[in-house]
Amino acid sequence: MRAMNDVLMSWRAVVLLLCLVVLPARSCEVLVRWNDDPPYSFRTADGRLSGLNIELVEQTLARLGCRAQWRELPWARALVELEAGRLDLLPGGLRRPEREGFAHFVAQNVLSRNLVFVRQPDRARIGSARRLADLPPGLRLGVQIGVVYGPEYAQLLTQPSFRASLTQATSRRNLWQMLALGRVDAVLASEASARWELSQQGLGASIVATDLLLSDEPAFVLVSKRARDADWARRYQQANDALEADGTMARIVQKYFGP
Repeated sequence: MRAMNDVLMSWRAVVLLLCLVVLPARSCEVLVRWNDDPPYSFRTADGRLSGLNIELVEQTLARLGCRAQWRELPWARALVELEAGRLDLLPGGLRRPEREGFAHFVAQNVLSRNLVFVRQPDRARIGSARRLADLPPGLRLGVQIGVVYGPEYAQLLTQPSFRASLTQATSRRNLWQMLALGRVDAVLASEASARWELSQQGLGASIVATDLLLSDEPAFVLVSKRARDADWARRYQQANDALEADGTMARIVQKYFGP
């Protein structure tokens, strides 16, 4: 009987040890959003995920002993999932007051310039406008659903007349086609994404950036407050800072943005 008890105790110890090994591994699988948004995130020809945000997140998580589980989501849906705690990380977001309640913000120190793009012959129509409010009346603006392009854009969204000028789409690729076909007059977009996508679609010469700068704020990684506590976000920030300190971040940024 004693021998049987010893066997049972041994099995219990083995099971407990397995639990201690498996649980941390599961808890360090981090759900991260990605979407087709080159050069930040995209699939290569052989099906692998690549891009600036993909590499920065994977390198940072590796230093925490974690790995990313990627979920493909449009931006607006990703914000909903992050707020609900069904998503851990949302890379590439700007810091906005309405997001403070559900997200910790990890600074990546990578600037994200948002600009206004138009067809080449229409560039003169924008003229010397330096604010969205200075654009000619009646201009139809193409934007992505749920994306906030800068402080002025966020403020103008409170005005019904401005919202009426917006044509919204989930995919920026569709917006470029709409601009090329004259269905919108301008598209708001990240400079890096625009350069990449317009080249891929053969529109690099016909669609150009204006001088109207919407935002040049640094991008953040948003960490769900429901899914991860402040201490975890702090450790993620420290791991991210280490990437910058040892030159890893600069090498990754140069790979996708150039010198």
